[in-house]
Amino acid sequence: MGINKSTIYYWRKKYGGMETSELKRLKELEEENRKLKQMYADASLDNQMLKDILSKKF
Repeated sequence: MGINKSTIYYWRKKYGGMETSELKRLKELEEENRKLKQMYADASLDNQMLKDILSKKF
C-alpha cells in the first residue's frame, strides 16, 4: 500500500479504539481549531499594524 510502518503505528496510537463518530468529531474540532488559529493570526497582525501606524509621529 506504500504506507510506512511508523505511520501505521502513529495512526493506531492516535486513533486506536475510537468509533467512527468520534473520529468525525475529532476531525471537525481540528478543522475548527485551525480556522480559529488563522483568525487569531490575522487579528494579531492587524493589531500590530495599527499599533505601528499609531506610534509614528506625524
